[in-house]
Amino acid sequence: MPGCLCLLPQPAMFYAGESLLMRLSDRLFYRPDRRDRGSPKDHSLCYEDVFFPAADGSRLHGWFLPASADGGARGTVLHLHGNAANVTGHYEFVRWLPAAGYDVLTFDYRGYGRSEGRVSRRGTVEDGAAALDYLRGRGDVDSTRLILYGQSIGAAVAVVLAAERRDQIRGLVAEGGFGDYREIVQHHVMNNPLLILMAWWAPFLIPKGRDPIESVGRIVPTPVLFVHGRADRIVPWQMSQAMYDRAGEPKDLWLIDGMDHYEVWEARPEEAQARLSAFFETVLDHGGDHFH
Repeated sequence: MPGCLCLLPQPAMFYAGESLLMRLSDRLFYRPDRRDRGSPKDHSLCYEDVFFPAADGSRLHGWFLPASADGGARGTVLHLHGNAANVTGHYEFVRWLPAAGYDVLTFDYRGYGRSEGRVSRRGTVEDGAAALDYLRGRGDVDSTRLILYGQSIGAAVAVVLAAERRDQIRGLVAEGGFGDYREIVQHHVMNNPLLILMAWWAPFLIPKGRDPIESVGRIVPTPVLFVHGRADRIVPWQMSQAMYDRAGEPKDLWLIDGMDHYEVWEARPEEAQARLSAFFETVLDHGGDHFH
């Protein structure tokens, strides 16, 4: 499963309405590819190829996995994946949800997999909004029972999206996320002996903008669950702690001893599934009244 936050320069691309500095710094965060690593059919799951437009007209691709449990869908989960590879690797993290009674939409940001366009910080948030709009427009989805689930850089996107669309979602799970793009770059620079002498430039190269730490306080009253491994070598757990501290109630924080980035899904999948299922059920059935 892809699980790295690769902070490596990529060729500069240009987007209307964003500064040159933002355009260049975006190349540090994203590692999209178009490699096919499989599909839900490898696990005998029903799924639908879906396409929907981004705000700039880019055609985005995703997979809609309908709930397979008896009694119809309890709700629908919008999955926002991490920064490397594409949906063909990341769907593994949510393929358990249909059997648990949830519809799932997992999709690729612009420039990933079969999605058109080129990725940017602004674009990932716009693409998350486009995916949410797509779900709200499906006749077979209850638009009053939507949950966001973001992982790694997808958690950063999900926090900003949740703040912008808090009246359209019932809950948010942010796993392995960071609150500040500048801070995560500085962390990786300071922990790389080859780059540590360049640490001084990080605050100047990485502009502010759409940083989750600035948005997380506006999610209220939507319930949010932060998930982070205490042994995470990619994104320090303290970054989720900082977002938890800044967030308003209702909120919860699950720090997992001994777990690296995404590792809980390999080492303790049943526990992870149970914890997220409990959160989903609580926010869908009771909102924030019975949270924790």
